[in-house]
Amino acid sequence: MYAPPFTITAKSIDLISRISEKVGEINSLENNPHRIELRKQNRIKTIHSSLAIENNSLSIEQITAIIEGKRVLGAPNEIQEVKNAIQAYELLLSLNPYEEKDLLKAHGLMMKDLVSRNGKYRNDGVGIFDGEQVVHLAPPADRVPLLMADLFEWLKTSEVHPLIKSCVFHYEFEFIHPFQDGNGRMGRLWQTVILKNWKDIFAWLPVETLVKENQADYYKALNASDSNADSTLFTEFMLSLILKTIEEIIETEKKVTVKVTAKVTVNQKKIIEAIRQNPFVTQEELANALGLSRKSIIQNMKKLQENHLIDRVGADKNGHWELVKEEK
Repeated sequence: MYAPPFTITAKSIDLISRISEKVGEINSLENNPHRIELRKQNRIKTIHSSLAIENNSLSIEQITAIIEGKRVLGAPNEIQEVKNAIQAYELLLSLNPYEEKDLLKAHGLMMKDLVSRNGKYRNDGVGIFDGEQVVHLAPPADRVPLLMADLFEWLKTSEVHPLIKSCVFHYEFEFIHPFQDGNGRMGRLWQTVILKNWKDIFAWLPVETLVKENQADYYKALNASDSNADSTLFTEFMLSLILKTIEEIIETEKKVTVKVTAKVTVNQKKIIEAIRQNPFVTQEELANALGLSRKSIIQNMKKLQENHLIDRVGADKNGHWELVKEEK
């Protein structure tokens, strides 16, 4: 049976241990009442970051609007990319990481109306370019079905830790480059599918956000593993990003857990909850949603700011609200 070349290093073992510990910590926060909204925000971040890596220029606010069914001005293909990604990620929980047909189904959704062979492996050669320089020449198209079948067989039968398997699969997938287009976003998606099969919480962790923030290093790790014909360096890199993602989520969970004291009124509690759900909510939108006058909204928000429960970040027009972490 085919076995991808990689080494489980002391660094990888340490990262797996630390990730497993943090997964336990983040699971302990799952009963927080705002977890559903945090999951929604993380999913939006994931979609935005994964598409931004592929040069989609739509903002988080525009993607949020598309999810909410609002009309957005933008390039039609970029809007289509977002709509497709929303559908693909909505399918995430039902995808079986060991079923090749599920991968093809997800690609069919992810690349709908964007490429002619969505949901099908490529039938021609493909290379990855840096400017005019070829940095990776993928295997011939006629070998793709066999290579993918071997990779899925290894994924099903290998007994290595799921964290390692997800990283190795991600690298091998990008090396094979099995599709006409969409390989980057599908490789990142399928690593998430593998991880959520291990721990459900990974369905909501925006690892792609850190990939985007460290995009140059991401490609550097891919290239280094190409040069070594071994995915070890890429695996270590991705494990470090996964750990950092979980640490940042835990910090966010703690930060937005606001202790509501007896001094906070019912209407102020409603304003806090509305900001949790949408940090970009306007005072006019709050007034309409809560059935209060705008004057009342302004007075209540001023009181919340004075009590250091909410804070305004940025300008009135383009800024947003944040819930302030209460000091113990």
